[in-house]
Amino acid sequence: VQLQASGGGLVQSGASLTLSCAVSGFPLEAYSIGWFRQVPGKEREGVSCLSKSDGSKYYEDSVKGRFTIFRDLVKKTVYLQMTSLNPDDTAVYYCAASEWCSMIPEPVDYWGQGTQVTVSS
Repeated sequence: VQLQASGGGLVQSGASLTLSCAVSGFPLEAYSIGWFRQVPGKEREGVSCLSKSDGSKYYEDSVKGRFTIFRDLVKKTVYLQMTSLNPDDTAVYYCAASEWCSMIPEPVDYWGQGTQVTVSS
């Protein structure tokens, strides 16, 4: 089982980025896939999740209306489209696979490596 996150970078405030999480070793439909982020000195927090059961999408309050999670079953990839980025979005972003969507890290079964997103003011 492997999750490969990519797409991070350095952008200015107001810009957009799309993160990708390519999965291998299991069908994409077998797990709920979420995105978490972490800054130094703080706990990892859930940002968004796409449920395996019915495709429901969940967002942390601060990203609602700005971030969109979606998946491509053929490419076995989950994306996080991020718009109107601001410096508070600066963090290392991780994708994760779990049985159920959760905004806390504990239920996660598999983690991808992180991708850095830096938003300058």
